[in-house]
Amino acid sequence: MFRLNDVMKSANVARTIRFTESLFEQLDRLAYKNDVSFNSLVLQCCKYALEHYEEDAQ
Repeated sequence: MFRLNDVMKSANVARTIRFTESLFEQLDRLAYKNDVSFNSLVLQCCKYALEHYEEDAQ
């Protein structure tokens, strides 16, 4: 299960990423509701996706 926390504070590699407006709004609301930064939320989502990625599922 995906649970939010604030463990990504030491992230220091800067990259530019573009979101659709609706995805950005959903993520922004979720970050606000859980009192985490938008950046931390995105990092945690990426980490969760990689940990649960199945290469043979395609």
